[in-house]
Amino acid sequence: MTQTPTTRDIVQKLWSLCDVLRDDGVTYHQYVTELTYLLFLKMAEETETEEQLPEGYRWNALKILSGVSQLTFYKKLLLHLGTEAGGIVQEIYADAATVIRKPTTLNTLVTAMDNLNWYSTDKESLGDLYEGLLEKNAGEKKSGAGQYFTPRPLIGSIVALMQPTLDDVIQDPAAGTGGFLIEANRYIREHGDRANWTEEQQRKYRRGTFYGMELVQDTHRLALMNLMLHNLDYDPNGAGIRLGDTLGAEGEKIAATAPTLMLSNPPFGTKKGGGMPTRTDFVFPTSNKQFAFLQHIYRALEPGGRAAVVLPDNVLFESGIGKQIRADLMEKCRLHTILRLPTGIFYAQGVKTNVLFFTRGEEDKGNTQEVWVYDMRANMPQFGKRTPFTRDYFADFEAAFGPDPKVGSEALAARIDTGEPGRFRKYTRDQIAERGDSLDISWLKDDSAEQGELPEPAVVAASVIIELDAALEEMRAILLELGESEEVLEAAGVAE
Repeated sequence: MTQTPTTRDIVQKLWSLCDVLRDDGVTYHQYVTELTYLLFLKMAEETETEEQLPEGYRWNALKILSGVSQLTFYKKLLLHLGTEAGGIVQEIYADAATVIRKPTTLNTLVTAMDNLNWYSTDKESLGDLYEGLLEKNAGEKKSGAGQYFTPRPLIGSIVALMQPTLDDVIQDPAAGTGGFLIEANRYIREHGDRANWTEEQQRKYRRGTFYGMELVQDTHRLALMNLMLHNLDYDPNGAGIRLGDTLGAEGEKIAATAPTLMLSNPPFGTKKGGGMPTRTDFVFPTSNKQFAFLQHIYRALEPGGRAAVVLPDNVLFESGIGKQIRADLMEKCRLHTILRLPTGIFYAQGVKTNVLFFTRGEEDKGNTQEVWVYDMRANMPQFGKRTPFTRDYFADFEAAFGPDPKVGSEALAARIDTGEPGRFRKYTRDQIAERGDSLDISWLKDDSAEQGELPEPAVVAASVIIELDAALEEMRAILLELGESEEVLEAAGVAE
């Protein structure tokens, strides 16, 4: 008897189709974008929501064709949906252009997608399926997509600590593929009494809760598809993820939505072209994108509102404008917790990052009196394929953080012995001032950092292991395509 495929199996099968496009020179990121064009059509058919698509420009109209006529129609379909469809459909297909050059390539993709058993599992898993594809894409170093994809274990921990509610207005000004907003939505649905929401609460949930902005159009269309598959509404005049520049005029508009909860992982580096943000409301001009986004976040936050922001180490110690922005942040907000994250969990292995947790004060002076720093970086495993980064690693930090998202560890001060060289320590505002307002604080001896670079033979061995892993994964995909079960794969030694 053929085993019913799981969401993970379908993700693997879809990902393996990327091989079909290799002869056309298509990158991983282009493949996921192309897959999104086709998935939207197929999902509309499967979920019986094709009324949002113009007649004659639906999955079946594409499926029944073949050869050159199919590819020609597909190009026409992308243009039509991107200019004439309206609503979220037009947003997803805006400026869409196929990278497929061979009719046989398109036909292989369409046929394979049409033959998949999409609803062998719960329909709610569609969003998880798409998330799985985005995660696969982010994990491929060649794709460069990791910069738009925050590790989901990190997002899950942050959202659980921030405890979003239906009363919140939640914003991510650097939304990427929408991970923070989707997880916040999941948390609200799981922790709220949805059956007893009033009509006003339902309207607020649908039209006034989730806001985001993304600069890159291809990433924006992935985010819209992701939100749609997770049953999050898109309002062209309000809630949802907008296409725009948070550091430009559009950012002033999104800042005016009065967010009570900010969740974000802003892009690293300097503004494109090295220019300054065109925002007129920033007090501290800087071309550094992290500092510019940080200003947007704490200045837009409503009094009493809370934030959790992923930022690289340089934000903690840079002098000049950086020092002024940190001082302003600590005046206007209660910066209560800093989490030093492990290296190697993002797309760029050497990038060192942190999460800053803070709450906007009712007044704009003297809000930070002490900062708790949790070192999750020193003496941690080398995360990768053999040691996956999972939510379990956050357990101790979450326990120490405590139950109040507005004050974090400050509520647990009496229960923590700061005299021990543990992972958690408190620093007063005066102590931070003595350090020149540097927040780059560490005290643990990191034995793993002293190991240095691997010797040449070990580097070669590590490379061979990576190649073997890739070969096993490819073999596993082929066997799944042939209908083999997980038990057979495990027996063959190619189980995931």
